[in-house]
Amino acid sequence: MSTLKETLQQDLISHMRAGNRTALTTVRNLLGEIATREKSGKNPVDLDDAQVTSLLQKEAAKRRDTARIYTEAGKDERAAGESAEAEIIEAYLPEPLTAGDVEAIVDEVIAEVTVHGGEPTMRQMGVVMKPVTARVGGRFDGKAVSEIVRSRLAGGS
Repeated sequence: MSTLKETLQQDLISHMRAGNRTALTTVRNLLGEIATREKSGKNPVDLDDAQVTSLLQKEAAKRRDTARIYTEAGKDERAAGESAEAEIIEAYLPEPLTAGDVEAIVDEVIAEVTVHGGEPTMRQMGVVMKPVTARVGGRFDGKAVSEIVRSRLAGGS
């Protein structure tokens, strides 16, 4: 199985051959951003799939935000371009979770923590958040995950 970065590199060639300029430019920009992140800092690193996914999520969010700003400014053509780029990027992201999926994961983790050390309290939010975050894996908004955990620990269902 190839990594996400390898998939992007293979798709770059496919988009070149197909003449799909929007997808070609978008994927080229993504690979450039990945290379920049890998080379920045004192020691070069190789980004893993989780880090690349995180970067892609940020890039897609930037495009969506920019599209919204263009729409508000009445520049619909530019907004459509940004939205098209966001859709191309989102095609590489894992399927997002629903709120119900995240709530089920939170409930499972709280049950596991309860078995091993008693009912978790708000002071132990980190004990619950760490495994929840690992299972969610960037497929749901982190702030919303935190709110779900907080409401569960506070006694709300």
